[in-house]
Amino acid sequence: MGEETTHEKVLEAMAKLSPEELKAKMEESRKMCESFCGECPTYTGTGEKELLFCILGRSSVIKEQKGCLCTAGCPVQKNMGLRWDYYCIRGSGKEQMAKEK
Repeated sequence: MGEETTHEKVLEAMAKLSPEELKAKMEESRKMCESFCGECPTYTGTGEKELLFCILGRSSVIKEQKGCLCTAGCPVQKNMGLRWDYYCIRGSGKEQMAKEK
């Protein structure tokens, strides 16, 4: 059995990627996010066009919590070793992790 994926380990691994590899990783994550975030009750109907709040940080548009799908099977959440929710309002995984310390 392999080691558990944690956000700390993912951030360390991402820091070692070349700019091209990082860009490819972000594009892969964005594609996974498109279909999942589009169904989120907090995201839907806000006019927000951005995605990947878990990586990039909070939305400047979304202000009201109406339910979060991030912990309900989001593939980016799993791949990034994330454990929080409402990234669009509360900030990226890195930001939320820092608040725990």
